[in-house]
Formats: sequence, C-alpha cells, structure tokens
Amino acid sequence: MEEELKNFIKVLVSTIISVSYCYYLSTRIKPGVIRLLSVLPVCVLFLLLPLFFSSVHFSGSAAFFFTWLANFKLILFSFDKGPLYPLPQTLSRFIYFTCFPIKSQHNPKSQNEIPKWVFAIKVIIFGVLLRMYDYKQHMSPTMLLIIYSLHIYLELEIGLMLVKALVFISLECDLEPQFNEPYFMVTAILRPAVYDPVQRIAEWKMSSDHARFLAVLATFLVSGAVHELIFFYITHEMPTGEVTWFFVLHGVCTAVEVAVKKRTFIRRWKMSHMVSRPLTVGFVVLTTGWLFFPPLIRSGMFEKLPNEVLLCIDFVKPKLFNFGS
Repeated sequence: MEEELKNFIKVLVSTIISVSYCYYLSTRIKPGVIRLLSVLPVCVLFLLLPLFFSSVHFSGSAAFFFTWLANFKLILFSFDKGPLYPLPQTLSRFIYFTCFPIKSQHNPKSQNEIPKWVFAIKVIIFGVLLRMYDYKQHMSPTMLLIIYSLHIYLELEIGLMLVKALVFISLECDLEPQFNEPYFMVTAILRPAVYDPVQRIAEWKMSSDHARFLAVLATFLVSGAVHELIFFYITHEMPTGEVTWFFVLHGVCTAVEVAVKKRTFIRRWKMSHMVSRPLTVGFVVLTTGWLFFPPLIRSGMFEKLPNEVLLCIDFVKPKLFNFGS
C-alpha cells in the first residue's frame, strides 16, 4: 500500500505539471493540428500513467480519469471544443476540468444532488457485499454475476461521490449531472469527440440516416477499444477482443433501433415499457455475462477488488484512531 501511495504522488505531480504545460503553453498556439501536436506528448504520458500501479483501484482510476477523460478532453481542447472551451480562468480549474467531468454551477444546491441518506445506504450495502465474498463458493454463477455487477456499480457511485465532494470543497463547483450516474458519464465526452465528427464527415458521402448509423457504430467501437485498454491496465493481460465485441454488438443494436424507430409504420406502433424495459435489461445482462465480465473473472480481478478495499480499510483505520487520540 505504501508503495502504491508513493507511485500515486509521482503520478499526481506528473499530471499537474503536464496539464499546467497545456494551460500555459498550448493555449498560446492557434487551435488546430499544431496545438494537437503540442498536447500529444501529454496524451502519451497519460497512456502510461496507469502502468505505474499494480492495484486494480489505482490503475483503474488512473486509466479512467487520465487515459480516457483527460486525453479526450485535451484532444477536443486542441480544436477549441469540449469541456475545456472556453478556457477556465485559473490553472486550478483547468486541472480539475481536465481530469474530472465537472462544470461550474452558480447554484451549489443542485437538483441533481443525491440525498445523504441514499449515499449512506449505498455504503452500508457495499460493506455487506464485501462480506458476502466469504461465501461465494456456495453461490451460483448467476448470483455471482449479480454481486459482481452490484460491486462495480456501488464502488463507482461511492468513489465518484467522494470525488464530487473534493471538487465542491476545492472549487465550489458542482459536477455534471452524468457524475450522479456513472454509466452515462462517457456519453458527454464521446459525442463531441467521436459521434459528431464522424457524422459530419460521413454526411459528405452518404445520407444523413446512414451517417448517423455509422456515427453510432463508431462511437461504440471507440468506447469498446478504450474499455479494452482499461481492462488491460487493471488485469495486466493481453486484450482478447471480447469487450470490444460487447460494445460493437450494442452499437449495432442501438443503431438498428434508431433506424427502425424512424420508419413510419413503426412510429404508429409503440411497444409497452413493461415489455421493452425487461427485454433491454435482459439483453444487457446476457451480453455482460457473455462478453464483458469473462476477461475480468479469468484475471481474478473480482478476488482482488474486495481484498484491496479491506486492505485499504486496515491501512487507514489505525491512522485515523491515532489521529483522533
């Protein structure tokens, strides 16, 4: 744990220096290819940062915030697009805005704020979940799949809420609404980075419907490739392509759904939500168990996750008691 904390400090310092370089030097370069070339070394560094860690939590967090979010934002920033445009007024805001999905809100009491009691319940459920791993040898594969899904969801929720509190205290900024729903967060960055440019370019050669289909497919393909990279960081195993196929499959289905809904005869006939929602959930659960989770299960990641959390608690607990006394 202490070695990971040392690496965390190194990564943190490297990130601050790199983003400061983008703020002070790259902003002086005219938007376009030249500015993109100036930020590419930082993007390459952010691709390497997760490799400094051996734990799932540190490497996964670095991959998500730096390799994914920060890199996409800096690429968009090169063309005066995305969350970093217009340029934040201070360096500290630029650093936070680069690494986290945040935006300034004038009203701190946002309607998107999750009640504290909901957060407390999630923490309690997560604690119970950690203890359930002691009995996993008695659980069916379906039950384990549910526990794994719940674990990832709760850990994302709790971790991102802690980040939200840190950002609010530091900058008095609220996070984007997607931050309250982690599974929607990537949409905000993938749309301007992938969907919009692909659709705009494709419309030169094909109809708008075909361009939209291609843009949706490209967005899911990029998302799959990035997830494949993140899985490599946290499992330290070569990609198998299963995760990419998971997103490609969902991309094709989403694109087909959008195309079908535009047909006149389909508009007149609407499927009941009581039917469509279970079908959607069932499809997601089936494909998740088939393509998304197997690489993580084979790598033993779900054994490492609870062990790392418990190790962190054991590491922090005596220090808190000593501090209190």
